[in-house]
Amino acid sequence: MAGSHREGSKDRSGRKLLLVLLCGYYSGVAFAADDARTYKVLAVGSLKAEVVCSVTPASSSGTTVPLNHRYGPCSPAPSAKVPTILELLEHDQLRAKYIQRKLSGTDGLQPLDLTVPTTLGSALDTMEYVITVGIGSPAVTQTMMIDTGSDVSWVRCNSTDGLTLFDPSKSTTYAPFSCSSAACAQLGNNGDGCSNSGCQYRVQYGDGSNTTGTYSSDTLALSASDTVTDFHFGCSHHEEDFDGEKIDGLMGLGGDAQSLVSQTAATYGKSFSYCLPPTNRTSGFLTFGAPNGTSGGFVTTPMLRWPKAPTLYGVLLQDISVGGTPLGIQPSVLSNGSVMDSGTVITWLPRRAYSALSSAFRSSMTRLRHQRAAPLGILDTCYDFTGLVNVSIPAVSLVLDGGAVVDLDGNGIMIQDCLAFAATSGDSIIGNVQQRTFEVLHDVGQGVFGFRSGAC
Repeated sequence: MAGSHREGSKDRSGRKLLLVLLCGYYSGVAFAADDARTYKVLAVGSLKAEVVCSVTPASSSGTTVPLNHRYGPCSPAPSAKVPTILELLEHDQLRAKYIQRKLSGTDGLQPLDLTVPTTLGSALDTMEYVITVGIGSPAVTQTMMIDTGSDVSWVRCNSTDGLTLFDPSKSTTYAPFSCSSAACAQLGNNGDGCSNSGCQYRVQYGDGSNTTGTYSSDTLALSASDTVTDFHFGCSHHEEDFDGEKIDGLMGLGGDAQSLVSQTAATYGKSFSYCLPPTNRTSGFLTFGAPNGTSGGFVTTPMLRWPKAPTLYGVLLQDISVGGTPLGIQPSVLSNGSVMDSGTVITWLPRRAYSALSSAFRSSMTRLRHQRAAPLGILDTCYDFTGLVNVSIPAVSLVLDGGAVVDLDGNGIMIQDCLAFAATSGDSIIGNVQQRTFEVLHDVGQGVFGFRSGAC
């Protein structure tokens, strides 16, 4: 009887393993209950997901603005030229270097950054999410990219290519800052001198592209009922390397004094959250005055800030688990913290951490009988999903300080059939792919990050 029992158990275990492997290889749509935290189902087929251009945040507090992918069907101003994945990855390398220089306190460009081919287009291609607001009295609708990695907001005031032009002369509440104003002095390194006694600003991005103009104030309408008076922003008179862009400007959500977050601290408590949708065919949201992270289903972790880089927000990434098993990354590898950035696409890890992640991920994919494919640019862990509609992939979770575990969505693990992580010689950056479907709470006032899964 004992022998028979053991044989039966072995048979059931074998059948269960076969079920897991077959589901992973052919469809990935069914797993035993105890595999739910080990594998994720990812849609890879050619059938396009339904377009859903609206989302309702679970929290009723705060002021919410719809957020959309700039290249998708929900975008209010879709760009005519969509970058290829290789172009996007080239720019993401520049973005990562830009962020890492900020961390080190050296914002200046280095010669190697200027070697990027000019055919790649705009330096802002990695900033993929846009909101629509109104500026001026009467309000002029502006479609603006959001960026947690910069502070100075700006809109175009010299449009010649059919964009929505903000004409300051037509706003009854517009006022340029004088060179002697406190707001002008606050610009610091983003100041660009004076012109006709008016304060000038200059913002330079990762590959040398820049915007310059008059630093000003006006009324900002986040919605029909929520307005911000005395909103400080740049009225751009000149942009370099932004040809073909179908956006009107950029909204800086960084942590320094010039950002919208700091400007509205008295109203919204220096707190905001966003949810980046799983694909470009659905919508997310941006909320100011976001809910308290200790309620509403958030897992929380302390927010890191860097004195040399007051713009940036970060977390202490302590480990990563693959298929439910921690990698056991040495604490010293990630001890400087990881920047949480909306404008970086993939996640960049120190080489030792990335090597451990890719090795464990490849081993799990081998057990699922997925075939390797050639690298895609900087992405070296890629697979051939030809003919499949859904696939099973190992779950990946970020283990953060304080016990917070962020179990990534399937769409936050892979991009273009490749693991959406890469190695860097600099500090780690958690990109927007890994943030998809989470409401990511930035409670700057309380020094807390929160993550609520399945929010959009």
